[in-house]
Amino acid sequence: MQRRTLISATATAAAALLALTACSGGGAADSDALTSRGDITIWYSNNEQEVAWAKAMVDAWNAENPEEQIKAQEIPAGDSSEEVIGAAITAGTAPCLVFNTAPSAVGQFQKQGGLVDLASFEDGTAYIEERSGESAEQYRAPEGGYFQMPWKSNPVMIFYNKDKFTQAGLDPENPALSTYDDFLATSKTLVESGAAQFAINPSPTSQFFQVGFDFLPLFAAESGGKGLVEDGKATFAGEEGLAVGEFWKSLYDQGFSGREEVQGDAFADGVSAMSIVGPWAISVYGDSINWGSVPVPTSSGIAPEETYTFSDAKNVGLYSACKNQATAWDVLKFATSEEQDGQLLELTGQMPLRANLPDTYPDYFEANPAYTQFGDQASRTVEVPAGSNTVEMMQDLRDAYTKAVISGEGDLEEALKGAAEKVDALAEEG
Repeated sequence: MQRRTLISATATAAAALLALTACSGGGAADSDALTSRGDITIWYSNNEQEVAWAKAMVDAWNAENPEEQIKAQEIPAGDSSEEVIGAAITAGTAPCLVFNTAPSAVGQFQKQGGLVDLASFEDGTAYIEERSGESAEQYRAPEGGYFQMPWKSNPVMIFYNKDKFTQAGLDPENPALSTYDDFLATSKTLVESGAAQFAINPSPTSQFFQVGFDFLPLFAAESGGKGLVEDGKATFAGEEGLAVGEFWKSLYDQGFSGREEVQGDAFADGVSAMSIVGPWAISVYGDSINWGSVPVPTSSGIAPEETYTFSDAKNVGLYSACKNQATAWDVLKFATSEEQDGQLLELTGQMPLRANLPDTYPDYFEANPAYTQFGDQASRTVEVPAGSNTVEMMQDLRDAYTKAVISGEGDLEEALKGAAEKVDALAEEG
């Protein structure tokens, strides 16, 4: 299954999740549970590589801990993992750990009372911040504490089809894509030469999570690593956000990106010559496409080692219905240890949210050079806004962007300012 399909399935039940937060759920704090030990249950993602990692991790733990066994399964089927987890919180039947917790849903799960603050454990804060370094701060709750373990990221970059660049008479080894002007000129050549129908074709649909695959990565790069919301205020309506919006608007207005959704994978099917993807794409596209990768562009062009992007992370939640939280915390540390993170990297190609990643696993990156750029990029990522209103914030931005940029209706600056006002109000609510 393609990663974009997985992302869509993850997010389509946002409305159902919001409705669940109005219900009373199994989230009452249990001080005894924090120190209790015994068997626990965990859920993990259903993609083949992560299933293999999870089974091996569970086997390793169970072999060493006969008195504290893990019972593991894939996340139960549903419209989205968020809906399934939210329903389990409401019913008081959530497992101890879920290794597929979306940062955009954490605030809602926390609001339901469904998550344990990992800072409640004596070594919780120290462990998280030592493992993840500076990036850990993005996963801290607005009021403090950590209701998610930063786990793994898929930092997004530009994939391009070298054969289509060659067909268009462009240099496939040194593509001119670092500045907005160069990117637009390259896009024009790709389309006008007939090499591809579109230069790049991010999904034009209005779901909130699509922000992460057009506006957010370029805003992160253009702003030098700003989040969409900082210190309780929207940041995206200023000069940097306007520049990003104008860039994408130019692509749509000139026909270099499509305003209608393309069925299937536009990049894999040759409809577009470029795509914004994470390291998951390396195994998905494999040898079927002669691809290259570069960082997302900025207005003036900056060095790759200074470029930020969207993290596209998945994290781990420790859920308050868990009766043996001391064991769950130990399992969580075991599963995010240097050894297990190395196994995750080896089996999935996804980047553990670990400080100094390339230096920690030099043998892996030497043996897998295609992942080296992503390993370096993993240290410079931006996450979605924290808090209980994340989905609504991103939806307000997406709605403004869809109308002003993709559809080309109204004034872009006013649209961003209007969205920022709504986001500010949501941030104030908590």
